[in-house]
Amino acid sequence: MANATLASVLLEQFMAEMKTTGHMEHTLPKGYTPTWIEQQWFALFEGRNEAVTFGIIAFVVHQAVYYGRYLPYLICDYIPAMRKYKLQPDKEISDELWWKCLRSLLTSQIFVQLPMMMFFLPAAKMVGFECGAPFPAWGRVAFQVAVFFVIEDFYHYWAHRLFHYGVFYKHIHKVHHEHTAPFGIVAEYAHPLETAILGQGTIAGPLLFNYFIEQVHITTMLIWIAARLWQTVEAHCGYDFPWAASHWLPFWAGAPHHDYHHMAFVDNFASTFSWWDRVFGTDRRFQAYEARRQQKAKAD
Repeated sequence: MANATLASVLLEQFMAEMKTTGHMEHTLPKGYTPTWIEQQWFALFEGRNEAVTFGIIAFVVHQAVYYGRYLPYLICDYIPAMRKYKLQPDKEISDELWWKCLRSLLTSQIFVQLPMMMFFLPAAKMVGFECGAPFPAWGRVAFQVAVFFVIEDFYHYWAHRLFHYGVFYKHIHKVHHEHTAPFGIVAEYAHPLETAILGQGTIAGPLLFNYFIEQVHITTMLIWIAARLWQTVEAHCGYDFPWAASHWLPFWAGAPHHDYHHMAFVDNFASTFSWWDRVFGTDRRFQAYEARRQQKAKAD
């Protein structure tokens, strides 16, 4: 009975938050003068439904970063001199496969991800996210985003590993593995259930950090989403450029790490860093393959 009452109260609170209209004076501490960027941010919500407005902002940020990050790789596909950096140069991406991917992505992003984004702000408020002024300092934002990467990577390693077992692979994860030679926007090409389940790793970091360590600002969440998108498109890009982060940032997995996973259908389950695959021995075959690939590249 108590659980039913609590659920009813939480649902009522959530629905109330879904109907909240933005008013700048309610978000500013008394006597505080907002910066220009804060004024522009709060003006977006003024007199509008906050949940819907935030959902639209998050969706625009998502689409701009996701496809904007992919654009340089798409251009490289049409520059013959860039082909030497391809991880699987012998595999061609057909127009049919590319358009199938794009159509599926847009369907998922509009009908699965956008509704989730619409619900996020009310849920974030209920768990204590900071939504007012002042905005957090850049150093604090950078630290929090770094922690979010670590948490998401741990979650992704185990969830992704689970998706490679039996029924989970056959009926869910196999969709993502239709692409044995990935290209940037393949990152989100997946079964809707996979999108929802793996997406929880992106949300869990901020929620856990907010609950156990310190408050997370809602704008930090947007920066984190942008950073995560930037990383995952790079991991699926299909190119190994000499300036890529995996060549100078310790434990950064990068494109070679995940490209092997698509090519071989095994191992390399982590999303961002290589340490969990190293610790649990799920990168041994990749290490041997990569050594041969590097040796061949030097010989050529």
